Amino acid sequence: MLTRLRISGFKNLIDVDVRFGPFTCITGANGTGKSNLFDAIRFLSALADRPLIDAALSVRHSEGRMTDIRSLFCHTGGYYADRMSLDAEMIIPSEGIDSLGHRIEASTTFVRYAIELAFRPDETGRSSGALEILSETLDHINIGDATRHLLFPNRPAWRRSVIAGRRATPFISTEAESGERIIVLHQDGGGGGPTDRPARNLPRTVLSVSAAAAPTALLTCREMQSWRLLHLEPSALRRPDEYTAPAYIGSDGAHLPATLYRIALEHARRNRLPEEEALAAVYMRVTDRLATLIDDVRAVWIDRDHRRELLTLYVTDHSGTAHPARALSDGTLRFLALAVLEQDAGAYGLLCLEEPENGIHPERIPALVRLIRGLCADTERPAGTDNPLRQVIVNTHAPGVIRETSESDLLIAESLPDGDIEPSPRRATFGCIRETWRQKAEEPIYLIPREQLTRRLRLDDTDFPPPTDIIATENEKPTREETPDLQLSLFGET
Repeated sequence: MLTRLRISGFKNLIDVDVRFGPFTCITGANGTGKSNLFDAIRFLSALADRPLIDAALSVRHSEGRMTDIRSLFCHTGGYYADRMSLDAEMIIPSEGIDSLGHRIEASTTFVRYAIELAFRPDETGRSSGALEILSETLDHINIGDATRHLLFPNRPAWRRSVIAGRRATPFISTEAESGERIIVLHQDGGGGGPTDRPARNLPRTVLSVSAAAAPTALLTCREMQSWRLLHLEPSALRRPDEYTAPAYIGSDGAHLPATLYRIALEHARRNRLPEEEALAAVYMRVTDRLATLIDDVRAVWIDRDHRRELLTLYVTDHSGTAHPARALSDGTLRFLALAVLEQDAGAYGLLCLEEPENGIHPERIPALVRLIRGLCADTERPAGTDNPLRQVIVNTHAPGVIRETSESDLLIAESLPDGDIEPSPRRATFGCIRETWRQKAEEPIYLIPREQLTRRLRLDDTDFPPPTDIIATENEKPTREETPDLQLSLFGET
């Protein structure tokens, strides 16, 4: 769980300091920095998984895929910043499995990871340049300081279930040796000493190559790798899965049938139930969730075609007619994917959703927000298999979503002048509503009265998007019927 993120020099994010709870809704006008904040999170996740260049090139550019890594750096007045820093506080899993299948345990579960990067031009002109690590650190946050760092409402029983262990020294540190920067990976799993790496020519972060001898660093790496941007594509959601397909929903929504089937089998093993009984129980929970969006839903289930070895998702209406995923509308499929994720105890970490209301009828926005909120960790009770350490951040400018979001869960993105000189470059600022938990932060924060947010975003009914239908054609493109409220049922108004 990402609890705090400080960013400087990344795109238009200059000295940004943002705190997160289990659920955060970011709103604001286009171009204020909402998506750039997601890109910074995505970049950190990629740095824990890929070489520096690959991580940089994976980040979205305003005009498509990144081609020039210099574009990651803050750009003002025709000049690019030559360095950036990212600093993340997070709660990590207390245990996990290493690459060889061995169980590992973290020394402490509340940590802070920070990295500073510089742009290094290619003097030969054959490439767009490279990234150089100036500093990389991974340190602990003391249990006694947890309440000062975790400002969102939470119970002691929840804190005790997710924050444990202690540590006196860093897990990763950057030191100077004979005028050269050295990044040191300190082992905390017993056996062996620290590993030193000269920083200048490192092709990737030290965190990304953590081994079992440094379990806390490895579990931090796994936590960051689990952070992902969900961009649910209807074409991916409609596809059946082979029996051998990955059984976790991809960032585009792929492998929905295999994921739902795997969740049901895990439920059977965990509760020692017959397979068919477990399948029915899990399918019914997903059905109940989908029924809050669509009236005409009787069952959600997976067809197992043993001859072709295919898993296909079906929705049955109250007439008893079964419709495959390829016949469902975009909005229904996205809602269904979130309902399946809610049932997946193995889907922990951070989920970023951009404009999740797309394709959802305005009257079903409250149900959508409740579902998204249900994905998040409940900090009123201990974490566990029925309450995974899962977090959601959405960005939106839909009035319906904002209306249904608690004031304390809102972050408002603003693009403000950076200095008194005109014309002045603009930077992203993330403010909060007055008298919410975010105001308790020690650092200065931009405070916004609720009535000012209401005026600025013009929260009136004319801002709602037009409704879409539920049924799609055989070529996987949704059709529009004459009835304007088809989102209320599978085939029409009830």
